[in-house]
Amino acid sequence: MPDLLNMRFIKALLREPIDRTPIWLMRQAGRYLPEYRKLRAKTPDFFTFCQTPELACEATLQPIARFPLDAAIIFSDILTVPLAMGCDITLLENQGPIILNPIQSEKAIDRLKTNVIEKMEYVFSAIKLTQKELNQQLPLIGFAGSPWTVATYMVEGKSSKTFEIIKKMLFSAPHLLHRLLEKLTTVTIDYVNRQVAAGADVIMLFDSWGGVLSPQDYKIFSLNYMQKIISGLNKKIPTIIFSKGCCASLEAIAHSGCDAMGLDWSIDLEHAKERVGHKVALQGNLDPCVLLSTPEIVRKKAKELLAVYQNQTGYIFNLGHGISKDTPVENVVALMETIAG
Repeated sequence: MPDLLNMRFIKALLREPIDRTPIWLMRQAGRYLPEYRKLRAKTPDFFTFCQTPELACEATLQPIARFPLDAAIIFSDILTVPLAMGCDITLLENQGPIILNPIQSEKAIDRLKTNVIEKMEYVFSAIKLTQKELNQQLPLIGFAGSPWTVATYMVEGKSSKTFEIIKKMLFSAPHLLHRLLEKLTTVTIDYVNRQVAAGADVIMLFDSWGGVLSPQDYKIFSLNYMQKIISGLNKKIPTIIFSKGCCASLEAIAHSGCDAMGLDWSIDLEHAKERVGHKVALQGNLDPCVLLSTPEIVRKKAKELLAVYQNQTGYIFNLGHGISKDTPVENVVALMETIAG
């Protein structure tokens, strides 16, 4: 366990005694902050921004300077892995990522490279810079996308509402999809191990699209590969799995080997706690749209979640997904004040 001034987040992950519920927010470094928008204006291309360690470090630290957060998360993107493997990716405003060479055939999968760790060196440099600036004050979260979620972008070629292309592959050519997921898993294991070696204190796996699968297919095509990543860590550090829309699979996730499970807002926190007991810590699950309302409503909704654990360990306050770019900063202030008491 690292020797940090603020260990509240890590202690809650490991279900050890804490003085109060810790808080951090998914996408806490982002477009809702005016200082981030000013920083991004200097480097409009998103991936160029991510690949500049000094900028990634500064973006990571901006919310830490503004709010009493209990963890930092390195500024990066889940598509760094396919980008390194040979995917041609661009990010279009209001459209999201576009993969110009979608991976939809056996030949395309075979062309993907796996010995690519040096192409992601900018992430490890950003982690080292950030840890130096944090100076043992807070834990730093490293992360990666789940192989399934990353594969959806690679196969579909963009964000999708129906996921018909990758699901067609899943049902008609599952061996091809497994080959793609195995390659992604191999690279991701290398990737998270290097993040840990660079200084990440916690690893989180983002599985934004796990919920588009049936519970049975989720276990086979998503959770299975996240388990391989967790078991492939060279150093035992706390791990978090966040699978959006997967409340039907809580028990399976709790037995996956992770230390904590992120929850979206579609499940009642108290019900989730009853189902998993003390097997894992829980993280979540305020609807991000609550932060679009008023400070009074933010405080009310936050207190409702806090009441489930009453500052007992095993719970980390977070949102049920990433913070909206339209979130008023004063509402985030109200949230922080409510959690910090």
